[in-house]
Amino acid sequence: MDMRLELVPLPVADVERSKAFYVDVVGFHLDHDVQPGNGMRIVQLTPPGSACSVVIGTGMGNGPEHGTVKNLHLVVSDIGAARDELVNRGLQITEIHDMGGVKYAYFSDPDGNSWALQEIGRYAKPA
Repeated sequence: MDMRLELVPLPVADVERSKAFYVDVVGFHLDHDVQPGNGMRIVQLTPPGSACSVVIGTGMGNGPEHGTVKNLHLVVSDIGAARDELVNRGLQITEIHDMGGVKYAYFSDPDGNSWALQEIGRYAKPA
């Protein structure tokens, strides 16, 4: 049996602000921004190269408070290059921390949902 995680709901306070952050600063692709009615708005965003997306919006049911999703991981092959690109896009992100072959850099969205940029040795770009 295959199981694929393809969509993670991300609670945010301001959909427009969060959409701009993820698209313009972090570089996610805007897949959908639809308003099917009854006050519902669904905005689906996908990190470059990912099979899993996040969804933000309004009227999608009572979810957790904004800023409560912690430590989502974006796995990259070259954390230095990825971090540099994000810094150049205006993202506030920590320095790189080497945890014995697995490297991390951390950032948060405007609501406090937190992310880890991760480089795992087996996925690292050869030097």
